[in-house]
Amino acid sequence: MQFLSEINGRKVVLFLIEVGFVTYTIALAPLDQPDTWPLVKKLLTFQLGEVSAILTAIFWLMGVWPMIYACLMFADGRMQNFRVWPYFLGSNFTGVMCLIPYLILRKSNSEFYGKKDKWLRILDRRSTGVSLLVATIALFTYAILAGDWGDYMEQFQTRQFVHLISLDFCLMCLIFPLTSLFDDDMARRGIKDSRIFWAVALVPLFGPLVYLCLRPSLPETDSERVKRGEMASLVSVSKQ
Repeated sequence: MQFLSEINGRKVVLFLIEVGFVTYTIALAPLDQPDTWPLVKKLLTFQLGEVSAILTAIFWLMGVWPMIYACLMFADGRMQNFRVWPYFLGSNFTGVMCLIPYLILRKSNSEFYGKKDKWLRILDRRSTGVSLLVATIALFTYAILAGDWGDYMEQFQTRQFVHLISLDFCLMCLIFPLTSLFDDDMARRGIKDSRIFWAVALVPLFGPLVYLCLRPSLPETDSERVKRGEMASLVSVSKQ
């Protein structure tokens, strides 16, 4: 009942996207096609001369997107009552299929208590955002200089794997501003200017990357001190 009370318009849209994309993927059944696994092998082993440069860029950008979300999810996950890791790992293999369930199940929370662990410190660094931005620029440059759009569009229309990974990439861009995950991350860092939200939300992929490069560091707290402060507040209220 508590979960139902927190359902809002954003989560309804995310749920519809999830159901629609899963249904569409099952209908096309890309894993049943004989050319899917040889193509994936070529992408993973960097056989660049045998694969479309545009498809190669999209394939590896689908590794950048989960890292962008991870830079927000793991701080957010500290305040949730379930683990983030399964959704992050799953999103590296299935894209939005494993990412959206986390975005639907999470409770909106703009607070962060405690110390950052080693993994969270890496994700919180501006240098991590810069690294992801540089990798993205390199992939886009490769696609522009070496890509054949005619060949890519033909594969998009005739090869299920190419079709679905391209749609998955677009959905990764689309859902970023649809979830309160981004809003909450801004609030945790004391960013209150709505113009920053729209500047990031309206520029697919590069908006979130620039945000990661420029956002303030996540403040840490002494969790025990916070708990004592909360208890003191409750005692004070009970005495009034």
